Amino acid sequence: MFELGQSADFDHTLESIGRLPSDLFAETCQQVLIHLQGRIPAVDSANICDSKHAVFFLEQRLQNAGIRLDLAALEKIIHMVLFIFRTAAKNNLSSEQLVTELSERSSKWSKQFLQVIHKLWNEQGKLVLVHQDTKAMINVGKLVDLQWRLGMAVSSDTCRSLNYPYVSMTLKVADSAGQLSIKSFEMTIPQFQNFFRQFKEMAAVLETV
Repeated sequence: MFELGQSADFDHTLESIGRLPSDLFAETCQQVLIHLQGRIPAVDSANICDSKHAVFFLEQRLQNAGIRLDLAALEKIIHMVLFIFRTAAKNNLSSEQLVTELSERSSKWSKQFLQVIHKLWNEQGKLVLVHQDTKAMINVGKLVDLQWRLGMAVSSDTCRSLNYPYVSMTLKVADSAGQLSIKSFEMTIPQFQNFFRQFKEMAAVLETV
């Protein structure tokens, strides 16, 4: 059931999991479950490190234990945990069934980490199942963050003269699979004003719902 890519890659990621402090692994699982419940739009591996376990602190902590684990390895761990809990939800597995499936998939799982997975899925699995059933009916991405800044154009396809003001927009979007992507674009002032008016109209309509 838990066929996640090639066996060598699966085992390598599992070895990375084994190098994590148990509290960091528990926090990663918790963030994934919160996402699968729809309470956050995506699992941002950088934010997991930056919130409670800053990148520098994490590196120092692992180095002090003689362990090296980079952000790319952490992202693979997140993808694996996402896959595990999604598979558990898809197949409506109990906590005992989930742990049994993982143990049969690989003998490299530590008892401590299996206990973490068992505990969290037992506590939050039903909430994930409810949200996943709802999400199956609506497959839409979510806007996580929107930032803008005012600048002066040096050269542009739409601005004919130099030093013409423009607005730079940056959107962080989470797709239906929970993966984050960054979208950036520029608008002239009239375009931005029209964009702003449309947002006000949308807000006014939503207030009547």
